Amino acid sequence: MATMGTNIPAGAIDATPGHQASQRFALVALTSLFFMWGFITCLNDILIPHLKAVFELNYAQAMLVQFCFFGAYFLVSIPAGKLVGKIGYQRGIVVGLAIAVVGCLLFIPAARMQVYGVFLFALFVLAAGITVLQVSANPYVTALGSESTAASRLTMTQAFNSLGTTVAPFFGAFLILSVANVAGEQMTAAEHASAVELPYLILASALAALAVIFAKLKLPTIDSHLDSAADLTEGQKGHALQHSHLLLGAIAIFVYVGAEVSIGSFLVNFLSEDSIAGITEKQAAFYVSLYWGGAMVGRFIGAVVMQYVPAGKVLAACSLGACALLAITITGTGSVAMWAVLAVGLCNSVMFPTIFSLALARLGGLTSQGSGILCLAIVGGALVPVLQGLLADQIGIQLAFALPILCYLYILFYGVRGHQVRES
Repeated sequence: MATMGTNIPAGAIDATPGHQASQRFALVALTSLFFMWGFITCLNDILIPHLKAVFELNYAQAMLVQFCFFGAYFLVSIPAGKLVGKIGYQRGIVVGLAIAVVGCLLFIPAARMQVYGVFLFALFVLAAGITVLQVSANPYVTALGSESTAASRLTMTQAFNSLGTTVAPFFGAFLILSVANVAGEQMTAAEHASAVELPYLILASALAALAVIFAKLKLPTIDSHLDSAADLTEGQKGHALQHSHLLLGAIAIFVYVGAEVSIGSFLVNFLSEDSIAGITEKQAAFYVSLYWGGAMVGRFIGAVVMQYVPAGKVLAACSLGACALLAITITGTGSVAMWAVLAVGLCNSVMFPTIFSLALARLGGLTSQGSGILCLAIVGGALVPVLQGLLADQIGIQLAFALPILCYLYILFYGVRGHQVRES
């Protein structure tokens, strides 16, 4: 198997000061990736209302942005897991970055052709690259240290993912929504569509620079987490889905990502409602950053809390909080409903990294395969928003928030019982 850097088995990294330094350096380098894919993912929340206006779409049609973006996780995750198992985590990161660059560049012909389908294809290619990054980086972080602190470690790196999601709405509001509204109705469809060219060209340049950097870095290689039939114990042979905590964890990832993305996707339009805040799309973009900023703050706090409190209990408490806040969102009006839905971001904070680390616990040589399955489950971000879009078209945008409540109720179950490891 081709690898890069020094081969270090998971769990043995802490043996010497040199290995500890290598571990810390790898974690610092990986935070840049978490920031970038959080930034790109959240930019969809700005892209949706923009394309909805440009192409005069209903809610269900606008949510095809998320369907194509997160649908890539479903189609690419398993092949990505196999690829990473062969070439290693670091080369997997470089490949993922390169694919993402291509996806960003495709936004330029999409804008000039003014075809919604081409925008969706560009998003799919971009998301395919992000998928390879996730399959590579998430298990890499869990392997860089002891299993007992994996959830805390992944939560800390995910905090920088949330930093990206916090910054992105400002970036999108300034370069997309502001440009698109400069001349109001006097702008042509072509001028509206072209507003996305510069932002995604900047992203392509940043991703290309990261690809070059990660191609040259010397990072530790975690061999024991990569699939190898010779390295699997008798109890680990077979398929990762034979482990119930992974299977239930995949479902938890599905509903969590679906709920989080659905809420973020509807925020701009929801806050623009006269009965809620009655503000412009550009103003609403600021509040979207608060939603994702809550997740960032919560992850920094959660990284510390989970050093002392079991991850399952923290997950259960956060899911209960999210259900309560969404109930207020549905029944409230004005600032009460607005701040309730924004506060859900704080509850979301620890969910993804906690579910991810709990689901990968004690998989050993099946970890890479398990990571691919969990990233495949991110397809929830493609399906749940479309379902909520259909509900919003039928019963209204506010009542449609009932769907995420069902998602968080399942996460409550996983935090209380579903994550427990059962021996085969």
